[in-house]
Amino acid sequence: MSNEILEPPVWLITGCSSGLGRALAEHALGRGDRVAVTARDRASVTDLADRYGGRALALELDVTEPASVTAAVQACEETFGRVDVLVNNAGYGYLAAIEEGEDAEVRALYDTNVHGVVTVLKAVLPGMRGRRSGRIVNVSSFGGLAAFAATGYYHATKFALEGLSESLAAELAPLGITVTIAEPGGLRTEWAGTSMRQSPTRLDDYEQTAGKRRDSTLAVSGRQPGDPARAAAAIATVVDAETPPLRLLLGSDALAGARARLDRTRRAIDANEALTQSADLVEA
Repeated sequence: MSNEILEPPVWLITGCSSGLGRALAEHALGRGDRVAVTARDRASVTDLADRYGGRALALELDVTEPASVTAAVQACEETFGRVDVLVNNAGYGYLAAIEEGEDAEVRALYDTNVHGVVTVLKAVLPGMRGRRSGRIVNVSSFGGLAAFAATGYYHATKFALEGLSESLAAELAPLGITVTIAEPGGLRTEWAGTSMRQSPTRLDDYEQTAGKRRDSTLAVSGRQPGDPARAAAAIATVVDAETPPLRLLLGSDALAGARARLDRTRRAIDANEALTQSADLVEA
């Protein structure tokens, strides 16, 4: 963070009831920062306010409800004066083959994972623009870089967040505000456990693809290699950096997977180079 901020920085983090959001809130509070700790159920984060006193502000915030977002951001700004660091962490997964996906569930997924991020951004950005200062961390996933069977709708929301964040970074750079896309691999959270939703429909034709991956995704819950506390520390390091990176992969599985994805993409591009160039207009 900039040395111009003499007081401890102010964070606003969405989705702090568990997992990475809670780990990040605890890390920031543990090092002396001030944090608006938010969750749909405020009761799930009041223990942090009890533990850290006036440096932790427990707030109800449902990213799918604009009035809730506005009220939480206003409360943070009234209490702490500003938001220096925004972490858009709230989100969840959904298991279904594309054909099995339920329209209402897919829309709800987008409302949280994509539209909710936009709602929070629009509430926080006026203050950051006014100060010409701020750090934004949008929590995506390795699943925002590569896609697999059974999690197609989740990937679609994270691919959308990746594109939105790249454009946002370009727009905000001249204003002194940075954007980092955090891309965790498998963290030992409830993402694949109690937080996961799935379609009740399972079509036989997809059992060897989406069906198998549904089962393997659920089976890994509690055995993921990533540590939320260490991921939170890595994000805090980036927030403190003079020039934060646009992307931050989190975990060795995310690193290996991203490199493999890049290699596959390059091979596919190179294999079709002549056909790709054949689409150019040939002047007479």
